[in-house]
Amino acid sequence: MKKIIVLILVFLSFACKQKAKKEISQAEETSRVDYLPYYEDESFTPKWITPNTEAEKKFHKIPDFKLTNQLGETVTQKTFENKIYITDFFFTTCPGICPKMTGNMFKIQEAFQNDPEVLLLSHSVMPSVDSVAVLKDYAKEYGVINGKWHLVTGDKFQIYSLGREAYFVENDLGEQKSIDDFLHTENFLLIDKNKHIRGIYNGLNRASIAQLITDVKALKKEQG
Repeated sequence: MKKIIVLILVFLSFACKQKAKKEISQAEETSRVDYLPYYEDESFTPKWITPNTEAEKKFHKIPDFKLTNQLGETVTQKTFENKIYITDFFFTTCPGICPKMTGNMFKIQEAFQNDPEVLLLSHSVMPSVDSVAVLKDYAKEYGVINGKWHLVTGDKFQIYSLGREAYFVENDLGEQKSIDDFLHTENFLLIDKNKHIRGIYNGLNRASIAQLITDVKALKKEQG
């Protein structure tokens, strides 16, 4: 009888601890994503700015661009007007990290499939190879929803400039690179409705993707 009582007490103690850990974890996650920081350079030092202020209006934004998607449609900032979007850089013949990155982008697409406020944007870093026809085949292979997820090609200089000078996707902090230096990164970026960078995530990491999805939901609440 004493053994049974001891076992019951041990079980109850363990259950209480697990519940407490879960509650703490949930509280920490909520506090982390209630209000997302802003980013303005390759150091990705978080900046805490009050939305809808002059400081926010003057903060770093993704500039205008003109690219072409898998359907041959022109994609510009107007495509993402009043939208939240997740972006990355890839190429269709990549044998290493790109298939996994694309698979994780697909998971994000699934999470927001029926949400018109959230879009995805993947830039080819080999636009001379990744033609509209090639991107269209790739889109079919990976279950890309047209209109939801744009795979884009276009001018190499523009794409590389966007990646390095606007999105800051590479990890080589302070290293000067030219158009001849290949652009390749596993990073995903979260962009808000006002073209600001609000998050950077490892596109190969499951926990990071889960956090990205959580942050998108928080950003939706913030921006209404």
